[in-house]
Amino acid sequence: MASQRGKPLFKQYTRKYGDRLRAARADGQTPWRRCLAWFEALFVDHGVFRLLFWNKRKVSDRLWRGAQPHPWQVRALGRQGFRTIVNLRGPRDCATYLFEKQAAAEGGIRLVDFVMTSREPPSAERLHALKDLFASIDYPALIHCKSGADRAGITAALYLLVHEGRPAEEAKRQLALKYGHIAQGRTGVLDHFLDAYIKARDADGIDFWTWVDTAYDPVALRGEFQAGMIGNLIVDRLLRRE
Repeated sequence: MASQRGKPLFKQYTRKYGDRLRAARADGQTPWRRCLAWFEALFVDHGVFRLLFWNKRKVSDRLWRGAQPHPWQVRALGRQGFRTIVNLRGPRDCATYLFEKQAAAEGGIRLVDFVMTSREPPSAERLHALKDLFASIDYPALIHCKSGADRAGITAALYLLVHEGRPAEEAKRQLALKYGHIAQGRTGVLDHFLDAYIKARDADGIDFWTWVDTAYDPVALRGEFQAGMIGNLIVDRLLRRE
């Protein structure tokens, strides 16, 4: 059922009561607030599903990808020798983020916030910033978004392409259904981005950074892409991806 403004009642409910919940749990420093924080992390941020499946996968010998980790998973990464976690969701007033920051500090891991998008192709500026990030962080490292499917996928693909010099076709395999990525929905614009480069490279041999700096138009590329209705239904309504 939709509201008078055309927005799903579920979204209005979670926005309204999510704000109240965040105000009540504050920084989670008392037992009651800690319980509220866990409720927020598990049910508002859908962390209950990640209890069953973290989606942690190996990208290369130095990089792993995954969904939003729970605190004990972050601490386990520290014991395994991981040096950096790159949070592709960005900093948020969310219990999940507060838990992650605390656990990273306890585990001796550097937490880096770097925002990526799942329904827009990355800007040239964002691509250059990502290149600098890959060159500056300590490894081994984990990159994660919420589900480990879309933003983690395009970031892993770009890591292989621009940092390790792997072929674009190999890099694109990081955007695959086995990771939970749905190319037929709006998130398929990420596949379209890589396909556009592959097409340009095959036409005249252009290298990736020359293409980004001289020919790449993310606005036009976004306008070209048409998502499927069923794919959108799965990604936006069923899976509720960010």
